[in-house]
Amino acid sequence: MTITTTSPRGRAFLRSHEGNPLTCYLDPVNVPTIGQGFTFRSKAVRAAFAKRGITKLVPGKTKITAEQSDAILAEVLAEEFEPAVVRGSPDNRKQQQMDAATSAIYNLGVGAMEWQWAKLWRAGKPAAAADYLGSHYNTAGGKRLGGLVRRRLEEANLFANGIYAGTPAMKEVTPAAPAQPDPDVKEAQEILTSKGFNPGAIDGWMGEKTRKAIIAYQKAHPHLQADGILGPATLSQLRRDAAGVREAVEKGAGSAVGSGALAFATGLPWGWIALGVGIAVVAYVAYRKRDVIQRWWNTRLGREAIA
Repeated sequence: MTITTTSPRGRAFLRSHEGNPLTCYLDPVNVPTIGQGFTFRSKAVRAAFAKRGITKLVPGKTKITAEQSDAILAEVLAEEFEPAVVRGSPDNRKQQQMDAATSAIYNLGVGAMEWQWAKLWRAGKPAAAADYLGSHYNTAGGKRLGGLVRRRLEEANLFANGIYAGTPAMKEVTPAAPAQPDPDVKEAQEILTSKGFNPGAIDGWMGEKTRKAIIAYQKAHPHLQADGILGPATLSQLRRDAAGVREAVEKGAGSAVGSGALAFATGLPWGWIALGVGIAVVAYVAYRKRDVIQRWWNTRLGREAIA
């Protein structure tokens, strides 16, 4: 029998990587996201949400139930992602290959079935396809991310060996340090430290001190649930904050150089220029983070329930 759908174990594997936040949040590149990685960039996702009366994803406000999330995932896979795997792979595909490929393109986009790993699969070289998948497609915004590195390796291992060993997307406190540092936890610890929230040692261990630092950070961002769990919404906000600071510094430095040259040419005092640059940087960051600021303000006024 030709395999054409994802198995229950395959959907569970995918969910382990995507998480399942039931309140909309912004991903690291400012895309509204909810549930098991649903965004309105997908036509199938838009159609599934429209059936449920939801036509827009609003961070901190749009909510779905766990049952709705599972139903939407099944509809979206059947409409968009499973057919893409079937079209772009050999007819003798195994269930483990179907499940791994669906997870990969769900994260990368259906166009990934035209990439090198899938070409190797179609050429009858499944081992080479798994090796290529496990060593590529693990960067975002030009940066190699530990979470994506691990996901590609686990997808490759599933594809080649049938091992359904997905890593939980929700990181909770563990009583002992893991055998290997968790890259997502380590990344979060680094950002928390840079933002003034002390998680203790940067060791990739989700310990009690890190949990307390995450709670303090979540309380400073009212659209997050202050539960001390490092899930997709909290990690995305941490990454956005880190990216926003870097961008502001880079743009601020460039503005300072340009303003200095202008001041030299016009004879304006440096103090006034420095003040202007500072105001411009603050205004820029406030504009980029206006969604978070607005949600914080609405929450303070009692206009919005804290997610």
